[in-house]
Amino acid sequence: MFRRVSRLLLSFVMLMAGAVVGVGATAGAAHADSCYTWNRTLSQGSSGSDVTQLQIRVAGWVTSGERLSYDGQYGARTAAAVKKFQAAYGLGADGVAGPATFSKIYALQDADCTPVHFTYAELNKCNSDWSGGAVSAATAKSNALKTMWKLEAMRHALGDVPITISSGFRSRACNSAVGGSATSRHLYGDAADLTGSPSFCRLAQQARTHGFSEILGPGYPGHNDHTHVAFDPSPYWSAPNCGI
Repeated sequence: MFRRVSRLLLSFVMLMAGAVVGVGATAGAAHADSCYTWNRTLSQGSSGSDVTQLQIRVAGWVTSGERLSYDGQYGARTAAAVKKFQAAYGLGADGVAGPATFSKIYALQDADCTPVHFTYAELNKCNSDWSGGAVSAATAKSNALKTMWKLEAMRHALGDVPITISSGFRSRACNSAVGGSATSRHLYGDAADLTGSPSFCRLAQQARTHGFSEILGPGYPGHNDHTHVAFDPSPYWSAPNCGI
């Protein structure tokens, strides 16, 4: 309860700061977020690590089949994702990331940069250090963070209905133990198996508009009891019972 109230107060303060600064001005350094702080307004033509950090948080706000690059370049696709993010949270949807946009992001993230409704523990039920997969531990953990932000967008689009993750990152040993494919995206840290409610088909259908390039669900072998989403360089969707 205290954390939720603190976020609401923080959002109000940042929105007031945005009103004072005005449209088109820099965000300034009025707020030092414990995860990451943006110190300037970003728009098309901007580039840098701060753009990459923004892209991680808005990559779930894309069109069907689209995947946003984490390249640090604020192009038209990033602007479109920011606009969708802004509209989804009731902000002025101009595609420019300024104080109000950053305020909403601050309110949506915890100190470790994970979105408020997901944790690293949910994405890794295999081991404590993210080791043993197909990529380095650091890369696996970074991939999991990107997945969580997409899931946060998907959760909000579904009406803020909780999403349950039954499996995320797996080491080769953990993957073998559950009979996973030798090429499973779980080995890369960018996959999540979703259960609970909404229905598996609803989850599979919704995932198409949140940056997931691999979606497997009901009707696909071994996936009648969950929906699998991941970020695969070779896009593939298959959930025949759901019209996918």
